[in-house]
Amino acid sequence: MGAQTNSLRSSSNHPKSLPTLKHLFDHDPFTNKPFGFTKNVLQDEVLSIVSFCSSMTLPTSPELKRFKLTHLLSVIKTSKKPLHDDILMSLMSLLSVNLFRPLPPPSLALPITSTFAEENEVVVATIPSLNWLQLEIVYDILLWLLINLDTQTLEKHIDNTFLLGLLSLFDSEEPRERECLKNIFHQIYCKLTKYRSFMRKAMSGVLLEYIFETERHNGIAEMLEIWGSIINGFAVPLKEEHKVFLKRILIPLHKVKGMQSFNKQLGYCVYQFVEKESELGGLVVRKIIKYWPQANSQKEIKLIEELEDLVEKLDPKLYKDLALPFCSHMTKCFNSLNSMVAERALYIWNSEAFVTMVSTAMEEVFPVIIRGIENIIRSHWNENVKELAHNVDAILQEINPILYHKTLHQNLFKQIKATPINRL
Repeated sequence: MGAQTNSLRSSSNHPKSLPTLKHLFDHDPFTNKPFGFTKNVLQDEVLSIVSFCSSMTLPTSPELKRFKLTHLLSVIKTSKKPLHDDILMSLMSLLSVNLFRPLPPPSLALPITSTFAEENEVVVATIPSLNWLQLEIVYDILLWLLINLDTQTLEKHIDNTFLLGLLSLFDSEEPRERECLKNIFHQIYCKLTKYRSFMRKAMSGVLLEYIFETERHNGIAEMLEIWGSIINGFAVPLKEEHKVFLKRILIPLHKVKGMQSFNKQLGYCVYQFVEKESELGGLVVRKIIKYWPQANSQKEIKLIEELEDLVEKLDPKLYKDLALPFCSHMTKCFNSLNSMVAERALYIWNSEAFVTMVSTAMEEVFPVIIRGIENIIRSHWNENVKELAHNVDAILQEINPILYHKTLHQNLFKQIKATPINRL
């Protein structure tokens, strides 16, 4: 016993056996340090939270998980030292586990009323995702990393697979998630230039699938917003690749059933192309007329509005060639039995550009327009439409009185000649 006691005493007296206060202080993960986390403490803290929030086996309280994610965001924001690669790998693993998930099938929708809804059209309000409060923090972490890390560091941790994973989430029914994705995807496009071509092709693939296969996707409007910013940065003259995108994707998007849900974003993208190269306007106008809906008044109104905006941006050299097909089509809209479509079409006469287009090809378009206006005045059921038609009639007389009366008499003669005579 004595020998053992002496040996214990001698061991305890050895200076290396006692941990110093500094040693204990440095290795205590719960110590509040005034000068920020050390690498080891930060790494342990991050890995602990990542392990907890990435666990898919045990049920986790949503409130606790959100608290952990919020704390993680606070930790990386307040760290005064750059995040090391091992920590970034853990963070990206956490983001991937929580974001890249199979999206649920379309939820039961709540029907709501719409002024412009067709009888066979279902207008719905989606139910917000229950786990959005957690996802919101995950997206905040990703956005913080994109903004604060340099390009070279981001390129080590973001690849094509990660980008495709983000793109797949645009079909989420949660509008706030799609808004976050739009900002993040655009941030990546701006910062990581090496991925721009891949991102454009990937988004084009989603749009092509939507046009020609599914005609169902929740994130088309958000993707077109990204495209609007991308197109705005295209250099002039436009590359052939970009013109192909206009011809094969943007223009065919006008024919899909759900065009009304993203018509503003689509119109802006097309407008950007025509603004950069105005001669493309002729192609766009003819194709939109070709894809005109047969029984969807809301969509017709949206397309009339888009055509009116395009006419303002057309190269005046195209007016003469486009005047007859454009005015012939608008005359059909003037005579629509749907009063909202007819009124919106007749309001196009308030556009100086449209009146100028008519003036460049009066000999060709006057017979068509005057015949259509006379039909409205004579037989349309809606009084407001008739009143607008009278206003247009006055404009036509003012543009060229002689041609107006000549055309009026010619139309009257053709009408009498075509009327069968009752013989006794």
